[in-house]
Amino acid sequence: QLQLVESGGGLVQPGGSLRLSCSASGGTFGAYAIGWFRQAPGKEREGVSCISRSRYTEYTLDSLKGRFTMSRDAENTVSLEMINLRPEDTAVYYCAVTPQFMSAQAMCTGPPASASWGQGTHVSVSS
Repeated sequence: QLQLVESGGGLVQPGGSLRLSCSASGGTFGAYAIGWFRQAPGKEREGVSCISRSRYTEYTLDSLKGRFTMSRDAENTVSLEMINLRPEDTAVYYCAVTPQFMSAQAMCTGPPASASWGQGTHVSVSS
């Protein structure tokens, strides 16, 4: 199973941008569905953007479309580009992978128990 490490979080003013990265060790992302998730203080975790293992389907939370974009930068790195950040985007952001074949939306709305998670990177949007 892959080991995942997120990076790129920090403090940013409203309207600013951040690029988060998720790096894998112990293998590459090729045989995994991949997702970005976030958990704000006092709230449940939610799926931000996911891509299926087959790469045929992609999903981004409707409220984040146009501001958040997931991309594969290399065989073992994926990123989450976030623009026009808002205070409500403050959260710990996690990447996760699973070898299961499932749609991107299924991955984002209900990651399986088999998923592996990184430790998270904190994003704080505040003036």
